[in-house]
Amino acid sequence: MDLFEYQARDVFEAKGVPVLGGAVATTPEEARTAAEKLGGKVVVKAQVKIGGRGKAGGVKLAENPDDAFEKAKAILGMDIKGHLVRKVMIAQAAPIESEYYLAILLDRAARSFLVMASEAGGMDIEEVAHKTPEKLARVHVNANQGLDKSKAIEIVKKGAFPEDVVNDVADVLVTLWKTFQESDATLVEVNPLVKTKDGRIIALDGKVTLDDNAAFRHPDHESLIDHAATNPLEALAKEKDLNYVKLEGEVGVIGNGAGLVMSTLDVVAYAGEKYGVKPANFLDIGGGASAQVMADGLSIILGDPAVRSVFVNVFGGITACDAVANGIVQALEMLGDKATKPLVVRLDGNNVLEGRRILNEANHPLVTQLDTMDGAAARAAELAANR
Repeated sequence: MDLFEYQARDVFEAKGVPVLGGAVATTPEEARTAAEKLGGKVVVKAQVKIGGRGKAGGVKLAENPDDAFEKAKAILGMDIKGHLVRKVMIAQAAPIESEYYLAILLDRAARSFLVMASEAGGMDIEEVAHKTPEKLARVHVNANQGLDKSKAIEIVKKGAFPEDVVNDVADVLVTLWKTFQESDATLVEVNPLVKTKDGRIIALDGKVTLDDNAAFRHPDHESLIDHAATNPLEALAKEKDLNYVKLEGEVGVIGNGAGLVMSTLDVVAYAGEKYGVKPANFLDIGGGASAQVMADGLSIILGDPAVRSVFVNVFGGITACDAVANGIVQALEMLGDKATKPLVVRLDGNNVLEGRRILNEANHPLVTQLDTMDGAAARAAELAANR
């Protein structure tokens, strides 16, 4: 889960990372009130989970509370790369002398944690890596050993930081490591980390991504979810503990096992090229799914107005094909007249003959059975194209 900047600032503050005062506002009036409380100049910053806010006009300096009102009025409601601005952060302005960069992330390819540090902050880190790679330190950190002050100093020096800030930046890096670990994050990033004209080191902007797989350890993370931007089908699937992701296509996909579903998406995408259709979703009902789980998943997919056909691709292992077949029949009975989209079903593996028998006896007009994955994908794509 990606956090908004104001949420990242709050996480940083709670963990001891040095930040400036800030508040979130959803109306120009709230922005004015926040600016009055903070005092002095403030920065009005669009809260969207996408880069390039400044270039899009989503970050503006306000001289006083009335100016903050006007700046917030201009920013709220903006569309920044497809992201609607519903909130702004009102942050204290800082007299900046220098800008730096720090980040800790999960490097899946290396199966380790990666710390990046550079004295060239305030710009895209990709640009720094390309133009001045000598200014970017990339150091892997062993999870068991962690990151202490001496290791932090080593990393900061590799990032070519000025000698007079090495110690203070290392302190911030150690605190960021603590934040990364205790929050079960996959990314914490500060860009820019600044040195102010009075010598303070401040995290002026932050990004945090939390690991959803660790949510059971952090019940407070529930309050950080952006429900306004959550796809309603994904929210419904989450309530039912289904592994569902909405995609931009017309062929609904259900499978048992993430690997099989990913393969099914590829096969549907390939078959759909002929008809101009694509997969509409990822839905893994799992290796031990019951008939009720199958019914829940099918109900969600059939409730997607973009879906024109559904491909149910199941290889029976722990999940027996007869349970899947019963789930399909049950779901269609539950939906009744609301079920109007054709289903192409490919069953194979454990209890496949019984599963096919159940579907044949049900003889539902929306259900077509095919024996092969490629053939079923092609049929589902064809049906979607013809609706």
